[in-house]
Amino acid sequence: MNAVLYGQFPGVITIAEESTAWPGVTAPTYVGGLGFGFKWNMGWMHDTLSYFKHDPVHRSYHQNDLTFSMLYEYTENFIMPLSHDEVVHMKGSLWGKMPGDDWQKAANLRLLLTYLFTHPGKKLLFMGGEYGQSREWNADFSLDWHEAAEHHHAGVQRLVQALGGIYREHDALWAWDVEPRGFRWIDCNDAAQSVLSFLRFGPSGFLACVFNMTPVPRHGYRIGLPHGGWYQELLNTDGELFGGGNVGNLGRLHTDDWWGYHGLPHSACVTIPPLGAVILKLEPEPA
Repeated sequence: MNAVLYGQFPGVITIAEESTAWPGVTAPTYVGGLGFGFKWNMGWMHDTLSYFKHDPVHRSYHQNDLTFSMLYEYTENFIMPLSHDEVVHMKGSLWGKMPGDDWQKAANLRLLLTYLFTHPGKKLLFMGGEYGQSREWNADFSLDWHEAAEHHHAGVQRLVQALGGIYREHDALWAWDVEPRGFRWIDCNDAAQSVLSFLRFGPSGFLACVFNMTPVPRHGYRIGLPHGGWYQELLNTDGELFGGGNVGNLGRLHTDDWWGYHGLPHSACVTIPPLGAVILKLEPEPA
């Protein structure tokens, strides 16, 4: 089926909702694969949601739930699903899975969605997740659209809109999804502070993504960077527009004289907001 579809209809996409470790689901049929275009990364979904369900005070013991996916990321062409399966049958909504009060639930969900959009792999977000519907999905009722107008939920929706714009404009987030050159950890080992940081690369440049999985702001957090200069704070999930507290880097920051940090030639001190993420983009040199 896949060989015929891809052979006769250029541009077609077939996707396998497949939950085992069967090899070669997205490998071509002529090398013995099943020939699908993409496969759902169910392991990523399970591990990531398991991590975010933990109260932040316990997350330092579960850092591997977030980093394990990169050990097998390039074995298939993956789609990263936050699907219908996870918001039905008493599993609760994405909003309901997040710990804490409403402010923390919203911040955690913004953090999760930013991790989804920046992690290698194509994206799947089930309806209602884009504004954080609080009730789990029910096929017999419409979505609770009125919630999208409420403060915290409206902030989540505006964040998803911003992430969609950034995703479209920056090929670092999608061009080399299935190639190892499209990703590099800055630091995946800071479990003590529950901070995660990585680089995404594409034909047009790179982005630095830094995540703080605790409600404690991280001021002066040093990360290695591949180039020196000014960096624009392309996105801050704690921005007031998204319902956050505006803890951040005042829109931009500059590298300093520390070098060799995280094995990279330049570095900078970043303020990472509580339960927040920042995406940094190198600004072009002035003409």
